[in-house]
Amino acid sequence: MKKPDFNIREGAVLKGKWNSREYQIIRKLGSGACGTVYLCQSKGVKYALKVGLDSSRMMLEVNMLKKFSKVQGVKLGPYFVDVDDWVERSGKTLPFYVMEYVHGVSLHSFLQGKTKEWIGLCAVQLLVDLEHLHKAGFIFGDLKTDNLLVSGSRLRWIDVGGVTSFDRAIKEYTEFYDRGYWDHGSRRAEPGYDLFALTMIMLEMAYPKRFEKGKDPKKTLEAKLGHSVLLKPYQKIIQKCWQGKYQSASEMKDELAAMLMKTNKKTATNRASRHNKKESFAWGEITAVSVVVGVIYGMSIWSGLM
Repeated sequence: MKKPDFNIREGAVLKGKWNSREYQIIRKLGSGACGTVYLCQSKGVKYALKVGLDSSRMMLEVNMLKKFSKVQGVKLGPYFVDVDDWVERSGKTLPFYVMEYVHGVSLHSFLQGKTKEWIGLCAVQLLVDLEHLHKAGFIFGDLKTDNLLVSGSRLRWIDVGGVTSFDRAIKEYTEFYDRGYWDHGSRRAEPGYDLFALTMIMLEMAYPKRFEKGKDPKKTLEAKLGHSVLLKPYQKIIQKCWQGKYQSASEMKDELAAMLMKTNKKTATNRASRHNKKESFAWGEITAVSVVVGVIYGMSIWSGLM
């Protein structure tokens, strides 16, 4: 689908036709299939403003943001601020909506310099959030690194354009993360669609430049997974997902969290043993491993209580 072409200059002020709120454009953040997102400010507060052409499609996204706010116990996406129309100088009316501006860093940047356990930790957190979304009856659909930011110590979703109700056709996707593209299933909205996309995010951590599917997509995936030292601890879990053996995000989350806790406990024991033989020991690494285990365990318990 061709992306709408908007070019709103920095410093321009968009005034809502109905609510009369004004938003000054700071810079462009990105564009998608149904609109362009800008960083803006209003009364000294920064927001993300999305402008598009299809008012009905924009309202679907607005309704989704509102539904997210009703999901108890977890902050799934940016909070909704405003929706209105903007009348250009030419007289053309364009719909727009305003949401929370999530300030953060890309997942790639966040993981630089960190151990491979952090790939699993981030995956567990995403699975916790997906579990809540799926219980509410929705699939994220267009789950990819471009739609994720690490804000503070937490992964945040920043685009809800692909969110789809259960059993409907996925309306927005990106080929690299799409199981249909890799011959691993349909584009029907059900938990397995999001779980497959999550495994592709994990593969992307090992292959930042991505890769083509080749003549045999399934063999390509298996080869890439098998050749990655970084993903070796996660091979069995990723393969089980590709084989459709997880019926829910909860199942995959529990198995991944248990694996990480077991691996980190073994690593800590081995390092402590080496410490008895050598005075110089990286206590910081042991502390980091303990924190990872604690966070994973806490998220698993928290999710189970919701």
